Amino acid sequence: MVYITRGLVDVLLELADDADPSGVTTGLSVSEANSLEGPDVAALPDDAPVFTDFFLPDPGNAVNAVFGVNLSTPATETQGRFVSHPVGELTVTKYDDLAQILFVAVPPWTDDEETFAAFDRTGERLPLEIVDAEPPVDSFE
Repeated sequence: MVYITRGLVDVLLELADDADPSGVTTGLSVSEANSLEGPDVAALPDDAPVFTDFFLPDPGNAVNAVFGVNLSTPATETQGRFVSHPVGELTVTKYDDLAQILFVAVPPWTDDEETFAAFDRTGERLPLEIVDAEPPVDSFE
């Protein structure tokens, strides 16, 4: 089972809608279920990884394009990716940046199973549960 917070799904779908007709891709990271708060947390295994955070999409990395230096979020810091397919199908394509878990969305940008899904890196669809939970608040103290 793949878990993702409702808040993260809402933000990702909003990013996809705003970028339409272009696609969007961004890295996603997890928090352990026992660090979350919300009504669905009690039903999750304590150590279950739940996708809770995203990194801002890179709007065309000019440094990478010119010098071949990638300054984006290192792949080791993300356990998943989100990609939108504005004119594509709800599946992993050979053009997608792959990750351990890949979330794919297609229009009309809703969270139902016909327009939002999780896949493994081989393109196999995975069971997905959207949970009402919030990650811990980090402070800069």
